[in-house]
Amino acid sequence: MTSLRVSAPASPARTGVWIGIATITMSFTASTSALVVRQGSGGDWQHFQLPPILFANTVVLLASSGTLELGRRRAAVAGWLRLTLGLGLLFIVGQVLAWRDLAAQGLYLATNPSSAFFYVFTALHALHLLGGVVALVYVLGRMRRAAGVVPVPALGAAALYWHFMTVLWLYLLLVLALRL
Repeated sequence: MTSLRVSAPASPARTGVWIGIATITMSFTASTSALVVRQGSGGDWQHFQLPPILFANTVVLLASSGTLELGRRRAAVAGWLRLTLGLGLLFIVGQVLAWRDLAAQGLYLATNPSSAFFYVFTALHALHLLGGVVALVYVLGRMRRAAGVVPVPALGAAALYWHFMTVLWLYLLLVLALRL
């Protein structure tokens, strides 16, 4: 006799996050396609060295995904979520430092197409990551109001989104490293 495994229905928050992930994925896929086409269509494409802080930022973002998972699996959820939040904000500060590094090299948004794609990709990712910061603050606020009770569906949705932002960053870093 075989047993059927019935799964719990998806939460509305998780469904919304999946729709958001699909939309963001399509947007960055289209932008990557535009980058490839633009790079091949003109002689004004200038390659440049990526700011080294991007690689440190990558470690910070990977660590934040790790701390988020530790928070989901441990009793001290709030502490791990605060650490994740701090690492996310540190990543954004690192992005600002990367932009300042490029500006110090004379590379601005309008300098050339390659620098424009760099600024647009990294700024859009940072804005989306800020959405994840807001989601974590929301989860922490709900926990505080409910005397430490973890809002499992909200935490699961926030974690899904956060991990997607980490994977998206890895993709963007690869694209930027190979194309710029």
